[in-house]
Parts: sequence; C-alpha cells; structure tokens
Amino acid sequence: MTEASRTAATLLVECLAAEGCEYVFSVPGEETMDVLDALSRQEAVRHITTRHEQGAAFMADVYGRLTGGAAVAMATLGPGATNLVTGIADAYLDHAPMVAITGQTGLDKLHKESHQFVDIVRMFEPVTKWNQRVELAGAVPEIVRKAFRVAQLEKPGPTHIELPENLAATAVPDELRPIEPNQAYFPEPTDEAIEHAAQLLVGSTRPLVLAGNGVLRRDASEELRAFAQGLHVPVAVTFMGKGAIDDRSHLSLMAVGLQARDHVLSGFDRADLVVSVGYDLVEYAPSRWNPDHRKRVIHIDTQPADVDADYQPEVELIGDIEGTLRRLLAAVLPDGIGGRSASERHAARETLVHQDLRTALLGDLLAYEHDDGWPIKPQKAIVDLRRALGPSDVVVSDVGAHKVWVARLYQAYEPNTVIISNGFAAMGISLPGAIAAKLVHPDRRVVALCGDGGFLMNSQELETACRIGAHITVVVWRDDGYGLIDWKQRTEFGRPFGVEFSNPDFVAYAESFGLAAFRPSSADELYPTLMRALEHDGPSLVEVPIDYRENLRLTERLGALSSTR
Repeated sequence: MTEASRTAATLLVECLAAEGCEYVFSVPGEETMDVLDALSRQEAVRHITTRHEQGAAFMADVYGRLTGGAAVAMATLGPGATNLVTGIADAYLDHAPMVAITGQTGLDKLHKESHQFVDIVRMFEPVTKWNQRVELAGAVPEIVRKAFRVAQLEKPGPTHIELPENLAATAVPDELRPIEPNQAYFPEPTDEAIEHAAQLLVGSTRPLVLAGNGVLRRDASEELRAFAQGLHVPVAVTFMGKGAIDDRSHLSLMAVGLQARDHVLSGFDRADLVVSVGYDLVEYAPSRWNPDHRKRVIHIDTQPADVDADYQPEVELIGDIEGTLRRLLAAVLPDGIGGRSASERHAARETLVHQDLRTALLGDLLAYEHDDGWPIKPQKAIVDLRRALGPSDVVVSDVGAHKVWVARLYQAYEPNTVIISNGFAAMGISLPGAIAAKLVHPDRRVVALCGDGGFLMNSQELETACRIGAHITVVVWRDDGYGLIDWKQRTEFGRPFGVEFSNPDFVAYAESFGLAAFRPSSADELYPTLMRALEHDGPSLVEVPIDYRENLRLTERLGALSSTR
C-alpha cells in the first residue's frame, strides 16, 4: 500500500484491530464508506451488516456484557446515528462496554445548516462515558485508544467517535500507527477495611448477600460461590446478576427486583446484615429492600457506593471483587458468622430460616410443571424452556411481562447464561442480543425469549441471523398486546387501555425469512416443539400462545404477601 492510499479511515480500522475488536455491526451509509472499504481489507475485524442501527447497537451491547470487551456499532450521520441511541443508552445504564462510530458531514459544513446534519456529539453526551469528534487525522490513534480504554474500564459503558467524511478520506503518513493497549489492574482494599467488614460479619447472625451485575462483569462468580458456601450465607441476586450463584444451590434465594413485594424481600426483612457485591443501584432501588434505612450494609465493588439515602454502607471494600471476596472469607472463617463455623451453622439449620422463601418460589414453578391449560401459562413455559436447555446454554430476555417471569422463576446455573436488560430495560434487545451471544458462544444453544411487542421491534434481524448463520432459536410469547402495561393498568386502574394490537402469523413470517418455525397446539406439545426448534440445523422460531391472566393472579399473591409482612 502506498503512503497516499493510506487514509484516516484505514488507520482507524488498524486501531480497531490493535484493540482486539472482533466485530463491527452496522448499516452501511455514504459517510462511512471509507471505513467500510478499509474493513473489507482487514481480516482481523469482521463486519456484520444489520438491518437496523438499533440492532447493531444491541449486538455490540450484548457482546460487551458477555465478553467484557468492546465491539463497535457503526452508523452514518443523521438518522443512522440517532437510531443508535437506544442501544447506546442501554449499554450506558447496564454498564456494557461498546464503542459507537458515526460518520458525519465534512468539517467545512458543520458551522451551518446542512443535509442530515445534527450535532451527534452533543446528542450522545448524556448516554456515553466519553465521546469525541475527530478533527485531526493524526489524532485517530489516541482517540481510538481512549475510546476503548474508557469503555472497558470499570464501570464499563459506551463511548463514541465521530469521523467526518472528509477526514476519513484524508491521507495519513506511514509512521502514524495504532497505540497498543495496556493492562490495567485493580487494587484491593486495605487490611483495616477487610478487618472492619469481617468483624461486622462475625457479629451478625443472619447475613444475606445481594449479588449484582458487577459479579459477572468481573468474572467473580466462583469467588462469590466459595464465599457463600464457606460461611453458609444465602444469596439473592439482581435480575442482571442471575447466574452469579447456581440456583440449584440451597443457598440461592433466586432474584430480587420485582416492583411488588416478593418472597425474596422477606429474606431481607429477616437479615441483620446485607453484603452487597457488584450491586448497581440502577437495577433495583435500595428503598425497596431497605425502606427504613436501618440495614447494616457492607459494600463490595470496583467503585465507591453511589449517594442514596437508603444505601449507606458501614464499610466499603473498593477494588478487585475476586480478591476482596477471597480475603474477606479468610478473615471471617476463624470465628465464623455469629461465632459459628459453616458446618455448625448448617448443623444448627441456621439458613433454614430462609428455606421457606426458596420453597415458595420453587413451588410457584413446579406447580405448573404438568399444567395442560391453554393458552400456556407462563410458569409452564418457563419450566419447559429450562428443561430443554443445558446448564451453559444462553437465554437473552427481551423486556415485557415475560421478563418478570424469567427473572423470578427461570433458574440460572452458570454466569452470563441469562441476559436481561434491567438498567435501561429496552424492548427489542433479545433478537439482536441473541445473535451477538451466538457469535460469542457458537457451541452453545442460544434462545431469544421475547413478547410479541418486543419481537416486532427488531424482527428484521431474523434476516441477519439467517445470512450470517447464527443458529439461534427465537421464542415468542404471544398475547396480542403489551402485556406488562396491561398488567400494570389493571392493577392500578382496574382496566387496560391502548395496549391491544394484532399480529402476523409468526410461523409464516419467520418462514418467509428462511427460518424453521413451529407452534405447539397444546401445552403437552410445548417441550417437544422447543426441542425440535433447538435441534434444527439453522435459526428457528417457536410461537407460544401465552396466558397472561397469571399476571394478575401473581399480583394477588404478592399483595397477600405484603399484607402479612
């Protein structure tokens, strides 16, 4: 390649390769053509054409959650860039690393009204950790390095680079090269801080661990499980923390996060100390589990606690979560919780004070294992999906009424096997997210579980799945309405309004894209239908008529639980 043909766009793509960026997801546009041309000549970075920019952003979002590394979502200027915003905002509040790259009109036009020009840098400011317009071609290596570094540092999130089209085509000298990434290491808390936290645990009698998304981000599930087992302490997880502990363990209280009172909150009522690990307040406000401000709290995370009247930890252990958990376990073991070792606590049936909560949750699930009702009840649909999938298979949940049932009852056995958007809670994430999950884990089964509302928001990505050979299974719970809002309206106002719609024939719709598609005709057929879809050599879809009358029955049961608090 001659010096004159090496452009800023070529240099940018070289920088992506140096960062270890595996994927660029984008809808091609005129202002990104130079970058696309450079990508066509770069084997280390794979470009995947999506059918909507929101799909591209969600793919990069979920890729970041699963790997801890940043992929790129790219779009052209104007409407292409604005279509990225929802996925970028989701990554921002769910703390997923990603880098957005947008094209822009030439620098000579930015001072005046120009075709498709809006100030994307300013528009992205509230939903990115850092974003920058490239104004000098020579600054590309520094800008790309900073974008990836900031995106991937705790707490991770999206960053943004804007590349005007005239700069993208500008020649750059051969000596201008990418900046090689470095390795950042987390410190650990001081011995004094560890000792302080250890004494709180030793002095407690009914501690409870609240594990959040940060445990999965920092790959600390093994240490969390060892901590819980070593001290015989029960663990509740947030929706995005599912998989931090194996839900088959008697120490798992499953997920906390419903807007109504649930069994798990009774565990918080009984606890005299809460150890929060990697807990993001954006997921579930502390006011819901600490309404009287009286809970003693140990905060373990990579960052100091956020300011919140209901979340005032007595001690904060800031830094490497894995190392902190190992050291804290070692510090508490000699004395044990309340002066008792794990074996003594187990023999004394200490944690059985929470066993009724776990039993009640599992009872809600197992009571419908053989239910033959039609349409199919959510509990039955969850039981059969869990039965059909292996421990390491992945479910990417969309947002809607089904998300509540997944979070509450679907058992996660391994980390990062249940992906839920809960900070931003963006509908439409599951199908593109499942495509990204399949790219990360080609050897695992991947299911996009969505409602009919969320599915049609990004259903065009069925074509992407077929084209790139992403053999995912899309499971659509159909109720012909926005079920979650219907549920909330009936609970608050006694009737729904504006939430009903019609749907296409989802089986025929999926088949038109080239998918194998299935629809059970009875509850007994659901499990074998799921298995046929999962075993199909290619992407597939299963339409499940769902009985959301169970939503209101759940509200009644939870209301009764609140009245007996």
